[in-house]
This record gives sequence, C-alpha cells and structure tokens, in this order.
Amino acid sequence: AEEGVDFMTIHAGINRRAVEAFRREGRLTNIVSRGGSLLFAWMEMTGNENPFYEYYDDVLDILREYDVTISIGDALRPGKIQLIIEEPGDVDVEGEMQPISELIEIGHLTRRAWEKDVQVMVEGPGHMALNEIQANMILEKRLCHGAPFYVLGPLVTDIAPGYDHITAAIGGAVAAAGGADFLCYVTPAEHLRLPDLDDVREGIVASKIAAHAGDIAKGLPGAREADDRMSDARRRIDWEEMFALAIDGKKARAYFESARPSEQHSCSMCGKMCAMRTTNKILEGESVTLTK
Repeated sequence: AEEGVDFMTIHAGINRRAVEAFRREGRLTNIVSRGGSLLFAWMEMTGNENPFYEYYDDVLDILREYDVTISIGDALRPGKIQLIIEEPGDVDVEGEMQPISELIEIGHLTRRAWEKDVQVMVEGPGHMALNEIQANMILEKRLCHGAPFYVLGPLVTDIAPGYDHITAAIGGAVAAAGGADFLCYVTPAEHLRLPDLDDVREGIVASKIAAHAGDIAKGLPGAREADDRMSDARRRIDWEEMFALAIDGKKARAYFESARPSEQHSCSMCGKMCAMRTTNKILEGESVTLTK
C-alpha cells in the first residue's frame, strides 16, 4: 500500500464455516483460486481462522490510510461449468457453485468496508455455463448491496484450451450485459502456460470487445457512437476512418493491405461485388457492371 498499489485482491470471505461447507459438499475441481487454496491449506494445517477474515478491520485501516480499493476475492468460485446433477452420487450442484455462504459473507464484508470509507469490488466466477451467468449477476448485486462486480471471464466451456480468450469473451459479454462492472481478461495461454506479449494483446482485445458489447446491451450513453461511425465509414468505403475506429486498427490494416492491390477499393471477400459499392453507384446514378 505504501508503494502506491491501487487495489488489492484479498480473500477475506473464506472462513471456517465456508471451509466446513466445502468439505461437506465436495467438488470435482476442489479450489481453483490461488489465494483461496493457500488460505485453505494454512487454515487446515494450523486449525486457525483465516487471518484476513479475523483481522479484517485492521486490513481496512491500512487500505483507508493509503486510499487502496479492496477486491474481495471469491476463494470458492466455481472451477468448472457443470452445475447439474446427472446421476445419484454426482457432485452436488451447491458443491460446484460458489457457496452462497461465502457470497453472503462477502456482502457483510462489503458493508464493513464502506463503513470505514474503503472502496470495494467483489470478485466473481471464472467458469460458468452461459445460461447461469445472468442469474449470478443478479444474485451478487443483491447479496453484495450493488457493489461493483469483477468477473474472471467467465469461461463458458472447459474444452477450448488455446482459445480461452474467446470462451472468456463470450461469457464476459453476457456478464457485462447482465450487470458486471469489470472484466478480467483471459489469454489464449490460460490453463497452458504463462502468456507472452502476443497472448496478452489477444486477451485484452477480446476482453475489450466483450466489454463494449456489454455496454451497448446496457444502453450506456455514447456506447454505440463508434459503431454508428464505423457503419457510416463502411458505407462510404473510407478505409482510414475504419482503421481509426477499430478496436485493433493495426490488425485490421494488416489484413486489408495483405489483399491484392486490385481488390483494395473494397474488401477482398466481395471485390467488385461489394454491396456497399454497388448500392452507392446506383444511388449516385452510375451504372454497374454485374460481372465479377
């Protein structure tokens, strides 16, 4: 905090009661949170309460003194998307979901932070079936008193290693539309290795697309403005304006410039059969050669 960190993720919601519920219910993937797993191990090895929960007021005093926002980590977030009991004896639905007890505790911790004038974000799931996301956003907002919700994707399928920036962007768009406030980007290297520079770029761009799609769905003022300008630039076939408006203009330009020179008056997909070009010519009173 003294060095100027703006926010810290602190797993204060996992306490002895939450651990007992976790042990009782059982889970296929156990604990997938790094911080949560370390605290679980420490609590089991020592028999003590989570120190971030036990000494939460002291933590808040530090955060308030240095104007640090707390991201209350969800140590028991789901680590896979399966939430339905298929056969007797299968993993219980509550065992694989983030235990409601932890989320309720995080709601109490949120109020305690606000009472000490500390800003709060609540960390959310990293894996969740597409049809469960909207309900999870509503549940968090109600139990955590409308605190900003920070989701780790979420990934909507578990079988796309190498493409998890896409599975995360799909879930992120739905989450953002449903009320999430902060999307954590996921790279193609997720579950496989540490990301390199290209992985980070791909992950951030995918997350920006998801966030923007969510903003449009929520009807935020000005969210559609760039899209409307892009549509107008496409109508006028103004490539420079399209590149300037694109989320990743550098990549868009590289694709465009890789086309044959004769096709650069329009995209290489349609060439002279470009719908924009044909319609513009007719509306401007010109004739069109209807052959490729």
